[in-house]
Amino acid sequence: MQRLHTPHVVVVMGLAGTGKTTIGPLLAARLGVPYAEGDDFHPPANIAKMTAGTPLTDEDRWPWLDAIGGWAHGRAGLGGVVSSSALKRSYRDRLRAAAPGVVFVHLTGSRELIEDRMSQRQGHFMPTALLDSQFATLQPLEPDEAGVAVDVAGTPEEITERAVHALEDLPEPTR
Repeated sequence: MQRLHTPHVVVVMGLAGTGKTTIGPLLAARLGVPYAEGDDFHPPANIAKMTAGTPLTDEDRWPWLDAIGGWAHGRAGLGGVVSSSALKRSYRDRLRAAAPGVVFVHLTGSRELIEDRMSQRQGHFMPTALLDSQFATLQPLEPDEAGVAVDVAGTPEEITERAVHALEDLPEPTR
């Protein structure tokens, strides 16, 4: 399997249950760059809210996004992969403000597929009950945003391969 090297910092984004935590490390390995788990940047209060089934507010998300943006900024020119739901344009704008060269891999899929995957997860703090709020919040990538949409049907390896091929068509990142 060929490894693609890239100076891109890639944010693997999407709804809970799309496979960010599975695809992120696989993509990082293929790109030959480090991976950072976006959930690890959440403060304990955010995790407690989500565990209780309470959706986060924008105010809850700003410090989390700033922490992810700081990590991405530190990887500029070196490359890296980090996961983040990044469901709203304003969240992605905040990440780009910290790290202007980031690109997004938006993992997409049907509600049925995502709900099925969420219901099979073990030990994750995000309950299936929050899926409706995630779909309601989602603002897909817009044409002026650097990124690609990748369907999550299939095996993790197939999804990663689609992401790698989609990223190959993106221009080199700006700093």
